[in-house]
Order: sequence, then C-alpha cells, then structure tokens
Amino acid sequence: MRYVAAYLLAVLGGNKSPSKKDIEKILESVGIDCEAENVNKVISELSGKDIEELMEAGRAKLASVPSGGSAVAASSAGAAADSSAPAAAEGKKKKEEKKKEESEEESDDDMGFGLFD
Repeated sequence: MRYVAAYLLAVLGGNKSPSKKDIEKILESVGIDCEAENVNKVISELSGKDIEELMEAGRAKLASVPSGGSAVAASSAGAAADSSAPAAAEGKKKKEEKKKEESEEESDDDMGFGLFD
C-alpha cells in the first residue's frame, strides 16, 4: 500500500509517469526502506494507465461491496431491526448516565474533600 501511495503522491505532484527512483525518494524521505520488487510491481501495474480512470473504476467496485449496513441486511432483518433500535438507544442512555455519575464522583475528588468528611 505504501508503494501505491508514493506513486499517487508523485502523480499528484505533477509527475505523470513516476520512476523507481521517484518512488524510492518519496518513501525514503519518511524513513521507509524500499523493496525493489514491490516498487517494480507497482510501476509495472500502473505505468501507462490514467490514474483518474483507475480510481473511478475502484470507486465503482467499492460501491458493490457490502459494508455492514447494506440494504439487503436491513430488509432481511425487517422487524428485528426496528425492535432492537429502542433497546440500543436505552443502553446508550444508561452508559451516558454512568459516565456522568463517574465524572461527578471524580469532580468531588478533585476538590480535596467529600460531602460527608
């Protein structure tokens, strides 16, 4: 991933076709040792291709990947999701109340004395 990021940084900097030396220079500037095999692989895969088109194709592919809250899961869960929402909200309220109580207790400790000392 770091090699692709360095390649993209070079392209973003105006170099339409970064070389191995360009990628190595970017990575070494932030203290990363370069492996020639990985640099060569990135250059061979990306050379001659339009980065904008590759990124757009990647976005299209990512759009088809389920990511936890997909419509399919929501429709199959149906009423179960609707009934669990209030329970989740109630659990969240309890956690917030507990945090509030803990912070109030801590504020008493900060003053150096308690209410009944």
